[in-house]
Amino acid sequence: MKSEKLKIFEKDKTKTIEQIQKIESGIPQLNLEGLPSPNWEDVGTIEESMKKYKVPGISIAVIDNFEIKWIKCFGVKNIRTQKEVTLDTLFEAGSTSKTLTAAAVLNGVEQSLLSLDEDVNNKLLSWKIPENNFTKENKVTLKQLLTHTAGINRPDSMFGVEEGKIPTIDQILKGESPAINDPVEVCFKPGSDHSYSNLGYIIIQKLYEDITGKQFPDIIKKTIFTPLGMKNSTFEYPTGELKKNTIVPHDQDGEARETGLHPSASGHCGLLTTPFELSLFLVELMKAYNGESSKIISPETVKQMFSSQVKLDPAKFSGFTGQGLGIFLIEEEGKLLLTHPGTNMPGATCMMIFNPLTGQGAVSMANGINGELVNIQLLFAISKEYSWPPIWLFK
Repeated sequence: MKSEKLKIFEKDKTKTIEQIQKIESGIPQLNLEGLPSPNWEDVGTIEESMKKYKVPGISIAVIDNFEIKWIKCFGVKNIRTQKEVTLDTLFEAGSTSKTLTAAAVLNGVEQSLLSLDEDVNNKLLSWKIPENNFTKENKVTLKQLLTHTAGINRPDSMFGVEEGKIPTIDQILKGESPAINDPVEVCFKPGSDHSYSNLGYIIIQKLYEDITGKQFPDIIKKTIFTPLGMKNSTFEYPTGELKKNTIVPHDQDGEARETGLHPSASGHCGLLTTPFELSLFLVELMKAYNGESSKIISPETVKQMFSSQVKLDPAKFSGFTGQGLGIFLIEEEGKLLLTHPGTNMPGATCMMIFNPLTGQGAVSMANGINGELVNIQLLFAISKEYSWPPIWLFK
């Protein structure tokens, strides 16, 4: 796919090109009061939207009837060098990474390496979750970590490091130099509430590494990337040739910035991939949900993953109605959408959304912090062109 900007997998390429052109020129403006909603009376082009929100590059993939129909990219991966985004350019998936982390861990559960309901401190080795009054009777479990109900702090301090130094995963969890972040703390009784936590997924990474004796990027490669043919995807920190093929993040002003990824902790946000390869993952999950595949996890486990473990108030949680295992649900009257947006500071965003009942979905990835808005605009345009079943988000 090198140097390509568009690839169509449909036989009727003329029809597909017409659909793509409608999407590109029918980007709705967003009503940003409360939850974003499309204004179809005021539409523009994808290039106009990228310029407005100072997003240098975007790549998208569209899924219909359980198949990837086409992929296309726009713009440049680095505003300074003006090197173009191509179909094999790697983007930072941000917290969308958590869905792959969850799938890999559920693979481990199926192999009896892990238990969803066991106290994770029983298996953690060089570091354990600090005990306090909240954990005296309620211990932290893997299911709670996957569903953000373990009481683990976010942390609000985010993740920083002392210049020129690389903290270990234990130092990040402890909040010790050279890591610059709050240490892990249980802030409420595990299982009693929902509170989104990046540290919770770093604990999951640590747990899986301790049990297997392997590095997390190798675990994901074996359980997900290799079975699905995701040859260019990785949880490795971008250096050398890998870095050359990866986007450069861009901040609020559209200025190029160094990546905020960590070499040691990647389970919460470290995925580097393309919309095409991320779509391969989504197609597999949808097929498994319908009992037609089990390359990563069984249909029974996928249905558990996609079930609402915690009910959420959509007015407070960006429209999400439920929390599954590593994924968010948007449910309405027998209709179902699954999603997990991702944002990496200082400037990378990802939006994936899919419907396992109809086999429809899309992935949009951008190298600007404002790319979240462009991603949403694209999804509205795609949903309109492909007549996605009406659910409140796409009405």
